[in-house]
Amino acid sequence: MADKEDLSRKPDEPRDPDIARPEATVGAGADYNADTEAARQIGTEGSEAEDRVAVATQFQLMWWRFRRHRLAMIGGIVVLCFYMVVVFADFLAYTSPQASEAERSLMPPQRVYLFDDGSFNPHVFGLDSRRNPQTFQREYFANPDDKIELEFFAEGFEYNLLGFIPTNRHLIGTRDREIGESVFLLGTDVQGRDMWSRLMYATRISLTIGLIAVVISIILGVVMGGLSGFYGGWVDMVVQRVMELLYSIPTIPLWMGLAAAVPDHWSILRIYFAITLIIALIGWTELARVVRGRLLALREEDFVMAANLAGASQFRIIFVHLIPLVLSHIIAAISLALPAMIVAETSLSFLGLGLRPPAVSWGVLLQGAQNIQAVAITPWLLLPAIPVIVVILAFSFLGDGLRDAADPYGM
Repeated sequence: MADKEDLSRKPDEPRDPDIARPEATVGAGADYNADTEAARQIGTEGSEAEDRVAVATQFQLMWWRFRRHRLAMIGGIVVLCFYMVVVFADFLAYTSPQASEAERSLMPPQRVYLFDDGSFNPHVFGLDSRRNPQTFQREYFANPDDKIELEFFAEGFEYNLLGFIPTNRHLIGTRDREIGESVFLLGTDVQGRDMWSRLMYATRISLTIGLIAVVISIILGVVMGGLSGFYGGWVDMVVQRVMELLYSIPTIPLWMGLAAAVPDHWSILRIYFAITLIIALIGWTELARVVRGRLLALREEDFVMAANLAGASQFRIIFVHLIPLVLSHIIAAISLALPAMIVAETSLSFLGLGLRPPAVSWGVLLQGAQNIQAVAITPWLLLPAIPVIVVILAFSFLGDGLRDAADPYGM
């Protein structure tokens, strides 16, 4: 049979079909070699990727998985922009948040024109007012003859940049310092205070309250959850009963009761820290559950027994060996807890039980739009609700991405 096959083969044809003929460098033979080389390269790249994953740290795996989540990346950028506003609120505001004048009460937002006669020249038109004889309301209308030119990095009220650099430069302002308070990009409130400047300062207050409250809740959640998960027994029982008690109390009435207990004569700073502490004392339970669940699974591992045999203290085992292993879950829980803290402060301040004027926060600003008449006549007073919605959505997307990335070996 082999002889018949040899006889049917052409004299110049090799026995092994894998051996290319001289003319195989072109045509089908070239395609075969190219495909083989491509497959070899793909195999090499796959091997290199597996090697990278094998030697990568936990945070590298988290980052690789997180950056594949498009919405989480966008949410992270938005959150970063909001906290840039927190840092540079004085620079972004062009008037003092407390500067008021009765003659400019409830002025509508001014439209910004970027070009003038074909050239780039940002400006707004001044607003003239008149009293409506039927409704007795003050009405404003733009005056094209009163052109107010704008410029970047303009001079304005003095402040300390980053808390210690004295300056009077602001992102936007007017070229004529004497009319520096004639620009109202988001209108004014009932007392004639500029809404844009107040919104910048309100962003700082609301976001820092949420951040400080989360830091306190992290400490409480990690400590209580770590002790509960590691020791178990009566310690776990006591911690779990406390958490269940806090869960059983309706959140809004509890906030209202604790906030109402804050004395009215307290200063703004004391009320600020009191509200922050109240929100933190209620918000630590979710993180404690996450830490407890993870430590219950990890405390039976061999490295924990080895640490015990080596003479390590239980405090060291919990906070040096175990807690870093659940750090990714803690980060995810933080990103999901922050929006809850922000909503809590905004709700309390909106109801008049949190921060109070002259403090400025998102909830305080929204107090001016509590009735339907204000919404119908002065809808710009609802503008502070937009950053609340945006930052909550951004934190939610960011939290979803971090929660998925918290299991990096799921790649």
